Amino acid sequence: MNPLITIVGPTAVGKTDLTLELAEQLHAEVISGDAYQVYKQLNIGTAKPSADELKRVKHHLIDILEPNDSYSVSIFQNQAKEIIGRLNDRNILPILSGGT
Repeated sequence: MNPLITIVGPTAVGKTDLTLELAEQLHAEVISGDAYQVYKQLNIGTAKPSADELKRVKHHLIDILEPNDSYSVSIFQNQAKEIIGRLNDRNILPILSGGT
């Protein structure tokens, strides 16, 4: 079984800073586990990573849907499993980070 780091907690506890620090040190990529960061244009109240943070570390499942698109836990699970599989195939450590 391949490793997966998971960082969870409520908004504003430092998940983003910890995730970025670990990802840079471990050459990992981040999978957003936030229910709202998947939506484009929903930037206020979602604590999305900044443009600079997105440049520093590759992120997945951010800004992939229009605000009126539906999303579910099942869809998230399928997408996350696919991304984790691709990262494992490339020997890249996935970090799953989110709070909702």
